[in-house]
Amino acid sequence: MRSFGLVEAQRTVGEKTTVERRYYLTSLAGDVEQFAHAVRSHWGIENGLHWVLDVAFREDESRVRRAHGAQNFAVLRHLALSLLRQEKSARGGIKVKRLKAGWDDGYLTKVLFPEN
Repeated sequence: MRSFGLVEAQRTVGEKTTVERRYYLTSLAGDVEQFAHAVRSHWGIENGLHWVLDVAFREDESRVRRAHGAQNFAVLRHLALSLLRQEKSARGGIKVKRLKAGWDDGYLTKVLFPEN
C-alpha cells in the first residue's frame, strides 16, 4: 500500500441531495489525477458489466435464494456473457444473442463450441 484515497460523490434527485464517501487503499503514488482515472475506470467497467447482466439476463429480478444458488447462477451468467461476447457471427446485442441461442440449437452450438 502506497496511499489511500477518498472519493466524495454528490447526487441530487429532485430536491433531495445525498453525499456518499468511498475510501480506497491503493498501490498508486500520491498522484490525484492517476487515482481519479483508476477509480473512474473501475466504476465504468463495473457499471457496464452490471447493466448488461441486468438488461440481458434480468439479474436483478432473480429470485434464487437457497444455499449457494445465487452465487452459482452468477457464475453461469458471467460464463454465458463471456461466450456470447466472443461469438461474432450474429448481429445484435447480448440480449439478442442470448435469445437466439435459446431459439436456435445451431447457434447455441456455435456459442458453446466456437471454432478456433
